[in-house]
Amino acid sequence: MTIYALSSGAGVSGVAIIRISGPETKNVLKSLTKKEIPQPRVATLRKINNINTSELIDEGLVLWFPGPESYTGEDMAEIHVHGGHAVVTSLQNEISSIKNCRLAEPGEFTRLAFQNGKINLLKAESIGDLISAETEMQRLQAIKIMQGNSSEKFNKLREKLLKILSFVEAKIDFPEEDLPDENIKKIKIDSNNALNEIKKILNDQKVGEIIREGFKIAIVGPTNAGKSSLLNSLSKREVAIVSEIAGTTRDVIETRLNIDGYPVIISDTAGIRDSKDEIEKKGVKLSLKRAENADLKLVVVDSKTIDLSGFLTDLLRKNAILVVNKSDLLKEKLDPKILKLNHVLISLKDNLNLDLLISKIKNNLKNKFIIGEDILITRERHRQHLIQCGDHLKNFLDKNDRKDFDKGAEDLRLATRHLGMIVGKVDVEEILGSIFNDFCIGK
Repeated sequence: MTIYALSSGAGVSGVAIIRISGPETKNVLKSLTKKEIPQPRVATLRKINNINTSELIDEGLVLWFPGPESYTGEDMAEIHVHGGHAVVTSLQNEISSIKNCRLAEPGEFTRLAFQNGKINLLKAESIGDLISAETEMQRLQAIKIMQGNSSEKFNKLREKLLKILSFVEAKIDFPEEDLPDENIKKIKIDSNNALNEIKKILNDQKVGEIIREGFKIAIVGPTNAGKSSLLNSLSKREVAIVSEIAGTTRDVIETRLNIDGYPVIISDTAGIRDSKDEIEKKGVKLSLKRAENADLKLVVVDSKTIDLSGFLTDLLRKNAILVVNKSDLLKEKLDPKILKLNHVLISLKDNLNLDLLISKIKNNLKNKFIIGEDILITRERHRQHLIQCGDHLKNFLDKNDRKDFDKGAEDLRLATRHLGMIVGKVDVEEILGSIFNDFCIGK
């Protein structure tokens, strides 16, 4: 089957790119242009015509990429036309009328590249991350993964385990032969080293996932403290409704920001208080849950009525900044106990000290993202496979008796399989759908 799609994104534009891949690609180009295929990888001006009537659709550039030297590994082409909706629709309708041609599914071009051995699974994921990158940090992380450092690390680890497995299986295949003591010792040392490497990779504070998904900041606190106003001030636009009526915010309101290149997701939550209103109660539960899962909490309180007992004390224990709002109404100094906390005294009404709060947030971000080595884990999928690999290695190391080598071999096989699942060295059909469905149609 030959697939096609608009790869340059929907909407009116100066240029639109239609990508085609599959055995019928050559036939598609000949049918549309009424001419022979251009030279490989040479942009060639062609008239694009209606197949049946030869009526001109547009004039544009045609690029021909014969397989296997193409992105997908198959015969592939790109047609560059003007980006008007009518032009794109007309061209796609013509391609669809050719036998064995259909519209591509999300991520299908990159999936073909993976299945045809042009890229590994980590690179495929990084291409998706690069397309969706909103900040410089996200772009840099995606580029690093594309360059193959992660793949190289995981492949080397996998090769180490395969070598250990070969020693163990040799003992199983030739039970009458005694495995030399130095080999037994080497198996244990190498297994321990591999396990320590995995532990080191896992001990990364989840920085890769945070960069990819966004640093989560939750604005929490009692009602009418100024949480929604703070969200609007940080976002520099009206994201949340601001009202003097307590309980206005009942659901979580979320917005994405780019703070000095750091991807940030800020959430405004419902004011936390005792309420008989069932909807507000659910909002309060959501607030507490969002605070629990946040990387940083901005606990906003009214300077006139500061009460840090109960839930506020719990919220301030870890990863939190106390934001004391309405300082313009404060007529006396803050309690010394509050001054000892990580706090900022602000006035959203007078726009006072908001820059100081932003500076504190930036410092928190920078401290979170201080890492010594390249990031290797960018998705929960990677982390879970590494955890399971480590668990199977531990099980293998617990089997000290030579008689248990047959059982230990299975632990090593499973550990190796989980490493292979990260880079796509084994059958990974069950995870391909979830990965490539996140892509746009033309990629």
